[in-house]
Amino acid sequence: MANFDSKTTNMATRSILQLHLLASDEFEFFGSPAALYDKHTSEELLISQKSLNNYFSKCGDAPKVYRNAICEIRKGDLYTKAGNRGRKKEA
Repeated sequence: MANFDSKTTNMATRSILQLHLLASDEFEFFGSPAALYDKHTSEELLISQKSLNNYFSKCGDAPKVYRNAICEIRKGDLYTKAGNRGRKKEA
């Protein structure tokens, strides 16, 4: 996988979470842990939002993957093309 430098390639990055529910083999994608916990409870996922945030912050450069008996949660980057939509033109 290529390493992207958003400053030189005119790309923006956003953090994304992938939730894999193991029992049903379903995948869901979220833009933040808060969005994940708006749809699912900590009892459903067997981990609280605070614990998940703490787990990912301690991963460092290692792949950010949390797994238990119920689910697998991956944190990664979504690369998008930087655009000018919504920005005011300078006169």
